[in-house]
Amino acid sequence: MRTKIIATIGPASSSPEVLSKLIQAGVRIFRLNFSHGDASMFVELIDNIRKQEMKHNIPITIMQDLSGPKVRIGNLDVPSITFSAGSKAYLGLKKPENADLPFMPFDNHMMLADLDVKDHIVLSDGGLQFDVVKKINNELVVLQANNSGIVTSRKGLAMPGKSFKVPALTEKDKKDLADGLRLGVDAVALSFVQTPEDILEAKAIIISHGRKVPVVAKLERQNAVDRLDEILAVTDVVMVARGDLGIECPLPKLPTMQKRIIAACNRAAKPVIVATQMLLSMVNNPVPTRAETTDVANAVIDGADCVMLSEETAMGAYPVEAVKFMAQITEEAEAVLHERQPVSNVSREHLLFKKHYTAAQKEATPSEFLTLAACQLAEVSHARALVCHSVSGSSGRQTASYRPKQELYVLTPDHVSLKSLNFSWGVNPILVDENMPGHLERAEYFIDTNKEFSAGDRIVITAGQTNNVAANKGTNLVKIYAK
Repeated sequence: MRTKIIATIGPASSSPEVLSKLIQAGVRIFRLNFSHGDASMFVELIDNIRKQEMKHNIPITIMQDLSGPKVRIGNLDVPSITFSAGSKAYLGLKKPENADLPFMPFDNHMMLADLDVKDHIVLSDGGLQFDVVKKINNELVVLQANNSGIVTSRKGLAMPGKSFKVPALTEKDKKDLADGLRLGVDAVALSFVQTPEDILEAKAIIISHGRKVPVVAKLERQNAVDRLDEILAVTDVVMVARGDLGIECPLPKLPTMQKRIIAACNRAAKPVIVATQMLLSMVNNPVPTRAETTDVANAVIDGADCVMLSEETAMGAYPVEAVKFMAQITEEAEAVLHERQPVSNVSREHLLFKKHYTAAQKEATPSEFLTLAACQLAEVSHARALVCHSVSGSSGRQTASYRPKQELYVLTPDHVSLKSLNFSWGVNPILVDENMPGHLERAEYFIDTNKEFSAGDRIVITAGQTNNVAANKGTNLVKIYAK
């Protein structure tokens, strides 16, 4: 299995026994959703994950998912409001005197003032849709429901087609981020990213706390998709968060938008996650639907590095079974990748196109050419595996972006790189001893002592051999090594 599986942890999966089964089934990244609590809720869980990591001797990445500035209605003065198509309600700052309709409190002055008659509003992650049929003033409007449903307090609200600049990091997020870093999370997912500056702000906070962990940009807004290239230049990982993105943009456009985002991430050699409702029926059922299995497979074939489970593992009745099904689906889909485009057919022109180079930009680096050459060598020489030594993880991610057919082992002495490499397709991250001086020597020692390799196996190695010249840092060596 080359595609990485992310599992959201919740009541259904937080016990040591289930965590162990999830790791055995293929999970390499655990997502902690800070939308429903603070760091105090995750202290014991993080400790349990670390114990399972040691037990299984597999690098496990803990990803903190910050709640972000999700727009919500306030607390209702009744337990719930039931709507049918055509029924109406007030939405505003203050309930009008002698109100003749149900009232939903909403304290965002800017968004209320911007609303006009015929504007569209969705609640409950798209489950209920309304039109504005009357604007009383800048603080109160009347909505008419287009379908049936129930609204309870604090439900999410979105206004498709309207753009509002709000900070991606709320005060709660900043506190949660500091607490998560203190607890030792390995990655941070930033919700409702809109600009590259949002990513840079999060990275500055991380650095100020003496840590260096990858930032995942969750694409949930149209304006973030519009600035994807700029965001890709500064983020470490991208998540196609289809829940809120599917509310922000017309649903018929979502599949092609997903494909374009994945393609852009592949070109930039940045890991990309596809998330939301991948096997949603398995919250209550022991097997997925045919449409869900096809959805997961198509994400892999399109080039996703990771696929993510949310409710399926957090609160579903079959968390382990969901991961097992996802692993089986991804394994079947991975075989199609190499049928479509063998690495040996990737040309220099394809590499230059892949990296978006223009006349105003620099030529591809030697490291990028060498990682491509390594993948081609591995294919034409029928190598048993690829072994890449990468301190920062960059050349490992670059190698993975070519989707080599061979097993890919990325050796690194850096703990941060070790955990971040779990986001990259096909990478088996290995921590190596810094006391052994040469990168090539470390790679050869790993091969010689690895029982998975037999005598006579050919292994393609990429490494960096330095001579104290700054320009020579990074991958500058490719070697076919026979055990």
